[in-house]
Amino acid sequence: MYNKIYTLLLMVLLLAGCRKDPSLVSPTDNYAVNLYPKTLNDVNSVLAPCYGNLRDPNLYGFHLWPKALANSTHTINSIYNGDASWNEMANTNLSITNQYAQEAWVSFFVGVKNCNALLYAADFYEHNFSRAEDKTAIDWARGQAYFLRAFYYFNLECLFGESYITTAGGGDKMGVPLFDRLAITVDSTQKARSTARATWDLIISDLQQAATLLKGKSWTGEDQGRVSEWAAKALLGKAYVFTQDWAKARPLLLDVINNSGKTLMPYAKYRDAFIGITANEFNEESLFELNVDQDSKGNYGVYGNTPNATTINGLIWPPWALGNDGTEGNAQPLGYGNAFLHDQNVLRFGYKAGTYDLVDNPSFNSAKDPSYTNPRKIMDPAYKVNALLVRTAQTADPRLYVNALQPWVDSVKYDGTNWYPVSKPNYYAGDKSKYGWSVRKYSPIFNNINNTGPADAWNLYFLRLADVYLLYAEASKASGETGVALEYLNKVKRRAYGYNINAASPVDYASLTATTSAGAADPVLGNNPLYYERWAELFNEGHWWFDVCRWRIGKTEATYYGTAINVSGPFQWDDTKSYTWPIPLAELNSNAKIAGQQNPGYN
Repeated sequence: MYNKIYTLLLMVLLLAGCRKDPSLVSPTDNYAVNLYPKTLNDVNSVLAPCYGNLRDPNLYGFHLWPKALANSTHTINSIYNGDASWNEMANTNLSITNQYAQEAWVSFFVGVKNCNALLYAADFYEHNFSRAEDKTAIDWARGQAYFLRAFYYFNLECLFGESYITTAGGGDKMGVPLFDRLAITVDSTQKARSTARATWDLIISDLQQAATLLKGKSWTGEDQGRVSEWAAKALLGKAYVFTQDWAKARPLLLDVINNSGKTLMPYAKYRDAFIGITANEFNEESLFELNVDQDSKGNYGVYGNTPNATTINGLIWPPWALGNDGTEGNAQPLGYGNAFLHDQNVLRFGYKAGTYDLVDNPSFNSAKDPSYTNPRKIMDPAYKVNALLVRTAQTADPRLYVNALQPWVDSVKYDGTNWYPVSKPNYYAGDKSKYGWSVRKYSPIFNNINNTGPADAWNLYFLRLADVYLLYAEASKASGETGVALEYLNKVKRRAYGYNINAASPVDYASLTATTSAGAADPVLGNNPLYYERWAELFNEGHWWFDVCRWRIGKTEATYYGTAINVSGPFQWDDTKSYTWPIPLAELNSNAKIAGQQNPGYN
């Protein structure tokens, strides 16, 4: 597949947006600028790092989702507290030296740099070596680079921009430094922050160009992971929603819905679309996803010198399996086991059956040693019957079981062969008051990830049609089209409950203020189907932090979750600073033109 090409082209460039050491200006591995790229294959080799950077260990390869965003949104609760930057993310109280903010800043800008290198290379090839028949392929390469540059800037602006643009204004707030061409001198890497409006304008322009250049192109076979016209239009529609340009968002998102050829996958497929089943990759709902293969090429996951196509997010939030001796006290994770589902999420999905007792196992064979197949204690059978009834009767949102594994009810292949009952993490062993469910979405359930290099085995979705439906519902609601908004929220909910998405169902919301599975007492999601559906449908896919910040619901979210194991006391949310990450100290020290442009609240 195209995005399995990871050999970085040796370019004449500097890392935009990170430390500007003069020794990096003229690397010793330059290629001859008057000779390269000389073929279309050369052009595509320059394009490869634009995709490959997505799998950078600082981004989706490892740190961004499980260590930064999942902690910030309290998707997970972390046992590990030995990392100050990790703890800051959980507490949403960052310092300007936070490791994960620094890494995201640097690596997203590396992505921007790689895309600018492709645009430079495409122009060079077209002007010096191309044939007339190459024009279309060159434009396809440009279209992909424009999309990916917009994607990198979209994330940069949402994480580091001073604030979102709304119908009330905000375009004059600080955005991020803009590099719309290849930076090849020290001076060209020194840039002040642009305005939020200028940043979003570049994102929008890039996506418009991408959609035009890729129009009608369909990728197949090993190329199916490449960007399409419809991915560009979907992200463009999302950019319009995030800047509250409802008039432009609605027709564009509807175009994707009606004409992309995509549809929501059925629940049975959706339930298993995030756990490494190859048949579910690049499915009928996916608009843009990152291919991941469980092959580390002898490396430690994404680390090492041999290019590979894996990620290692699953190391952080793997499920826990019952110990070999059949006890929770010796439970073992299928990875590091640093994190598991925050208990409040179990309740938020509508699970009301409470926690369980362990009782003597009436089938225990005392002639044999205790084991995971012969435990001394088991879940109270009456509780288990009730827990299973919650599933069959759908009294809790079925998406709970897409995202989480229930102790003693679900099972995993801890040893890669035998199915072990899921356990509470040993941190919660014997504590009846704790739920202790494990993460299922984007988590290893078929083997111990420590034994695979380590390496993940599931593709990562960046854009799905369900997201487009929910964005269209949001834009419709804001435009006064409440009936349309309600219908598209219900389409997404119907799929989750296994109903025909295009016909009324017993689980439909009756209004845009109907009570959700979270329950009326939930101050954020209880009576807001739009908010709830985005939270439940896109849970643990890296989207919720952006929604929290653009809707400015951080304070109530922090209050709802309360605290985390790796945080001392209640969360310290601060409306004056917590909605944006700090510009890293390293950037302030190396870029003179950004001096004095730190985000509010940071010293």
